Amino acid sequence: MSAEEKNPLHFHPPMADMFADEDSARFFQIVQMLQRSTMLHMGYLPDQENAFHYNLLEAKEGIEVLRMFQKKTLGNLTTQETQMLRTVISELQMQFTKAPQLHRKRQEEQAQSEVIRETFNKPQDGPVEDLSTSASSEEE
Repeated sequence: MSAEEKNPLHFHPPMADMFADEDSARFFQIVQMLQRSTMLHMGYLPDQENAFHYNLLEAKEGIEVLRMFQKKTLGNLTTQETQMLRTVISELQMQFTKAPQLHRKRQEEQAQSEVIRETFNKPQDGPVEDLSTSASSEEE
């Protein structure tokens, strides 16, 4: 009889099949939670309301917590687990350096979106191009 059959409330982590045991899978659930939180604070993932956040102090703290896990678990993880943790930290550090550029781009897109929205809401205040003068100057 399997563990699920013995106990219907038995928890089977989504990544359990990737790891040698359930504890390893749970450890990486924690790593993934910190990874998602860090990505959210860098503006790479939207929250539940589809809003983007930009808080590099929180993102940096998430990376530092993962680095602390890496130090504290040194020698206690399998080769696969060590590599996965190293990869997560490395990827987050790379994304951290790109986050300000992403934030600026998103702000520019938001500003452009506001201009377009205002143009539709108040067309009389929108940008105007006088085509009559450009056509006559081309003919001359």
